[in-house]
Amino acid sequence: MLKIAVYGKGGIGKSTTVSNVAVAMAQKGLKVMQIGCDPKADSTMLLRGEKDIPTVLGLVRELKNDFSLEQMAAVGEGGVICVEAGGPTPGMGCAGRGIIAALEKLEEKGAYEKFSPDVVLYDVLGDVVCGGFSMPMRSGYADAVFIVTSGENMALHAAENIAAAIENFRGRGYARLGGVILNRRNVKNEHEKVAEMCKKANTKIVGDLPRSDTVTEAEELCRTVVAAFPESEMAKCYRALADDLLAECGF
Repeated sequence: MLKIAVYGKGGIGKSTTVSNVAVAMAQKGLKVMQIGCDPKADSTMLLRGEKDIPTVLGLVRELKNDFSLEQMAAVGEGGVICVEAGGPTPGMGCAGRGIIAALEKLEEKGAYEKFSPDVVLYDVLGDVVCGGFSMPMRSGYADAVFIVTSGENMALHAAENIAAAIENFRGRGYARLGGVILNRRNVKNEHEKVAEMCKKANTKIVGDLPRSDTVTEAEELCRTVVAAFPESEMAKCYRALADDLLAECGF
């Protein structure tokens, strides 16, 4: 079982990227699980259409421990198993600790054994990398971390912080930095800026996604590009990225 954590600044297109990669991997015949580690619980939205899914923390608050594994997960587009960690009641509790509790609950309920995924994708908010938000980097969770960024300054700043956190964990058996996914916003000298950041972080660009109206069109349908527009150039880009991530992880 391969476990990949994808980090990035909020709004950078991380969840869209992860969801498209998830479907692309599923189309290759792999069993894929996507776990949203964002308090907004919107990571798997494109996989679920307009259907709601209970969050792990929501179930814990409502039912304590009296719920089944099947209540925590839903099958989305392409057969991808969807799970949302969720967050605390607004104004109460720490979102980071909520992620820890949710991931521990998944283990306690035997999620990985029950669903037996070939690939697990953790979609993690990367504006801050502390406490629970660093949980998927830890030993026993992700094997590799990939960072989604554009050439915009705030996105690059977040990417640098994530890379620094991974470097600080090195030597503890934690996940390694697999590389950076450039999700273009068409800013000036974008590739050069991201390449320079990668050089400082001793990593590389493993995927380069162009800015495309097809992504917006698919999102309006609440679907992934790979499923909604399978013959589009953008779908080909996501499939190529899925192949590159698997190859980078030796899978």
